[in-house]
Amino acid sequence: MTALLPQINSPLDLHELTDAQLLDLAQEMRDEMVRVLSIRPAHFASNLGVIELCLALHLTFDFRRDRLIWDTGHQIYPHKLITGRYRQFDTIRTRGGLMGYPNPHESPYDLFVTGHAGCSVSCALGLKAGDDLLGQDDRHSVAVIGDGALPSGIVFEALNNAGGLRKNLLVILNDNEMSICPRVGALAHCLDQARLTNFYQGSKRHIRDLLKHIPLVGGAATHALEQLKDGMKAFLTGGMLFEELGFRYFGPIDGHDLPTLRRWLRDVRDQQGPVLLHVLTTKGHGVPQASADPVTYHTPPVFEKVGPERTILSLKRGGARAYTDAVSGAIYQHMKNDTRVAVLTAAMCQGNKLEKVRADFPSRFFDTGICESHAVAFAAGLAKAGMRPLVDIYSTFLQRSFDQLFQEVALQNLPVAFTLDRAGLTGPDGPTHHGVFDIPYLRLFPNFVVMAPGDEMDVAPMLDFALSHSGPVSLRYPKANLERVDRPLVPMELGQAEVYEWGEDGVLIACGTLFPTCVKAAEVLREDGLDIGVVNARFIKPLDRATLLRAVEEMPLVVTVEEGTLEGGFGSAVLEAANEARLDTSHVLRLGLPDRFVEHGERGELLAELGLDVDGLCATVRRALANKIEKDCPV
Repeated sequence: MTALLPQINSPLDLHELTDAQLLDLAQEMRDEMVRVLSIRPAHFASNLGVIELCLALHLTFDFRRDRLIWDTGHQIYPHKLITGRYRQFDTIRTRGGLMGYPNPHESPYDLFVTGHAGCSVSCALGLKAGDDLLGQDDRHSVAVIGDGALPSGIVFEALNNAGGLRKNLLVILNDNEMSICPRVGALAHCLDQARLTNFYQGSKRHIRDLLKHIPLVGGAATHALEQLKDGMKAFLTGGMLFEELGFRYFGPIDGHDLPTLRRWLRDVRDQQGPVLLHVLTTKGHGVPQASADPVTYHTPPVFEKVGPERTILSLKRGGARAYTDAVSGAIYQHMKNDTRVAVLTAAMCQGNKLEKVRADFPSRFFDTGICESHAVAFAAGLAKAGMRPLVDIYSTFLQRSFDQLFQEVALQNLPVAFTLDRAGLTGPDGPTHHGVFDIPYLRLFPNFVVMAPGDEMDVAPMLDFALSHSGPVSLRYPKANLERVDRPLVPMELGQAEVYEWGEDGVLIACGTLFPTCVKAAEVLREDGLDIGVVNARFIKPLDRATLLRAVEEMPLVVTVEEGTLEGGFGSAVLEAANEARLDTSHVLRLGLPDRFVEHGERGELLAELGLDVDGLCATVRRALANKIEKDCPV
């Protein structure tokens, strides 16, 4: 049998296939994902679950002109396979290759880079309103949103606005009972009702037929029957929630039945006003292990085939401990030792490795779902009541709660601790997930203490400090394996840096877990005859002004090193302090991320590209000292 997938150069080619061939194509797409996942880690279960939905959408609409937004974008792989990127699919999540999320630079079929959940309905509504205003009201606008993203506050803001505007907007609710972990909250219970019965759709048709044949006996009878229909919808599906927001609700329907999907999409395509189509899918569909354990197979490690069947897979486990392991372990100990400590996460229990905390301390563990603003304000309430809340969250997702950090936490000076996972470069996840902006926006706020452990030895003492401090504290750590610099541990004191060693020729001031890299670079430079010291900054706010300004005042060369944006970052804080002290800063260099979005690639590759590895640090120091010698002693 001839492979079909290599023949699909655009969605237009799908129309040449028979129904049987489309089913074969769906299996080929699954096989291709299995093949790529045997090469490198990537999002898996969520993509397996939307293959039929993706095919049905592209068979029903023409997204060369119509609008499509996937929310979140990690379920974009099937879409990429049929929009001209099959031959590049091997490169996904590699430096210079396809992004693991939608990317308008790759294809006109991708409209937004959607790496954070919840914004699809707003963007799709904006697209529709813009098209209408520009006289292109024949363009359809479609948002595909997962049930895990649905509780996000911005989603309800958008649904409310769309219901009021009455624009022709199609929202497809991809309901797979999951976020990354199982979904939580009252809305999840509401959606669960839809899975309990298939009776509603058939009953609705019967009632509609019944209404057609009942003699006209007055408005009261008709109104009563309409109420019966709406009552059944409310009781059997929970769809009245969306009806009350101004949407026409259809479903639930089987999201893996391609002919049924196509029929329903044709039916709702030209409906007037906002429509919500409720589609039931299974995360990991078509691969037994992934559907049985969608949490593990959300972004599994590389796996291999261990049997003759193409879907018999074995995960390659093991590997070194990561900073996430060290932090989650330290959190667990605090939960054991202090009943006032409570942990909050925004749908990232697995990512933050909090499963044991959730299992052993369920009354003090709160998963708010993908509702970061709510999580931070909720934590503020816990703190005001006398608890010691800890918000364990990815750096990139904390950005979504900026106003709550200001209003509910910093302004109130409440003791809320923030552990920021994935701070710095997150590798293959790319610019949507690089946690590189937290230092500038957190050090803006009065009352906030901003910290970064230099290595594994700093983690536990830093968390001890955070949970004993009287105000808000954040500590950031990367998606990376643990490293340790062997030395006597200096006690953790507010605003105190750790001087690893001073040097005659200059000093590297490390902000965060590039501290071991700085130590290694100093050792290499020592072999060249250069005496370079290293300081582990530990605190970004308040700065250890005594130590850092001594370096600026006395050292021939000062290089600040941070895995975050240079704009407003740690190096900028050092320059600000030196300027206030009226010190010369012409010999101060800042290394970090430039003023651009850094693309995806392995973390080591990106650090090397940015000059933040050992070779890059050594080259910077050698070049700076050579320039200084040339300037001081011109030929």
